[in-house]
Amino acid sequence: MSTTVTRARHSRTATGGERPTPPPRPGTARRRTAADAVRRALTGGTTLLWAAIVVVPVYWLVVTSLRTRADFTADSPLALPGHPTLDNFRTVLAGDFTTYLLNSVIVTVATVALTVTVALMAAFAIVRGAGSRLSRVSFRLYLLGLAIPLQAVIIPVYLLIIRMQLYDSLLAIVLPSAAFALPITVMILVSFLRDVPRSLFEAMIVDGAGDWRMLFSLAAPLARPALMTVAVYDGLQVWNGFLFPLILTQSGDKAVLPLALTLYRGQFGIDVPATMAAVVLSTLPMLALFVLARRQLVAGLTAGFSK
Repeated sequence: MSTTVTRARHSRTATGGERPTPPPRPGTARRRTAADAVRRALTGGTTLLWAAIVVVPVYWLVVTSLRTRADFTADSPLALPGHPTLDNFRTVLAGDFTTYLLNSVIVTVATVALTVTVALMAAFAIVRGAGSRLSRVSFRLYLLGLAIPLQAVIIPVYLLIIRMQLYDSLLAIVLPSAAFALPITVMILVSFLRDVPRSLFEAMIVDGAGDWRMLFSLAAPLARPALMTVAVYDGLQVWNGFLFPLILTQSGDKAVLPLALTLYRGQFGIDVPATMAAVVLSTLPMLALFVLARRQLVAGLTAGFSK
């Protein structure tokens, strides 16, 4: 009987039937395991290097803000403070920090509100007029704004602000900041509104709705994730802006936080711990905004670019 089974197996092999899978060679398996180990090591090393590049400056920032000036010059930069103190934060808050913070909040909120409002109307007009020459030209002009560096036009902007008699005012920061935030904001909103079914607009037109009602009753609610995305992004850019406040303002009571951080210097040097404390305090509002709006931010990015 065993002879019969053996002949049957040989006959299946000879006629092209199923063949048993040969076991992998030991050398091939070892090479594959070694390649996987090297790949995991490279991935883990790159991740650790990136984490160190990001985490170490933040750690040094927080630790330095808790040192005294004597400990800052005596201790190692990355060592934990021997005598942690909050005097640097008290020194910062006892000064004009609240004025600078209020100026930054006013500039950021006004710029974001103006940018989002104008960009939403522009994106709605571009999407509704898709196919017309005016719509294409308008969208290309907005995209052209992405290629213009801020530093290249700071002198014309300065002269324009002087002619408008807005120099040394918060409005002098708001208007150019909103103008340079418009291109990227319009591009994101146009990409999002193009995915809205045209049948929804046609249904509202049948119901007798005009453009303004479609804008505020249909486009704005549906574009809420994208609006949150551009609001957070533009807010971060304006909050960290330095060039416009430096060139277009002069008085100390019109300074914003990025510009005010340069004021923490004395006759013989810079008070580094106090400066780091001011930096920590200036990042808290944007950090809180990002934590609260992170879901809407991710949803807006996904909805706007995943289709």
